[in-house]
Amino acid sequence: MIMRRLSITTLTILAAGLISIGAQADTLRCGSSLVSLGDRTFEVERKCGAPVHRDPVGYTLGSYDRREYMIEEWVYGPSNGMLSILRFEGNRLTTIERRRER
Repeated sequence: MIMRRLSITTLTILAAGLISIGAQADTLRCGSSLVSLGDRTFEVERKCGAPVHRDPVGYTLGSYDRREYMIEEWVYGPSNGMLSILRFEGNRLTTIERRRER
C-alpha cells in the first residue's frame, strides 16, 4: 500500500514537472520586453528588432479550409550560445524553439 501511494505521488510530481517545462517555451525575453505566443509579427519586431534570418516555410490552411496562411520562421541570436527560432502562421507567433548553436 505504501509503495502504491509512493508511486502515485512520484507520477504526480513528474507530470507537474513536465507541464512546467512546456510552459517555459511560451515566452521569449528580448531585452526588457517579453514576446508571447499569439503576438503579431510587427509586435515581435518592435520588441526584439529585426531577426538575423527570415525563412518562408510554406502555407497552411486556416479553419474550415477557407483561407491560406503563410508560415514563416524567424531566427534570433545566438545569445549565450542559444538560437531562438520563432514560427509564425498567418502573422501570429505559434511556437518558440530554443536550440544550441552548432
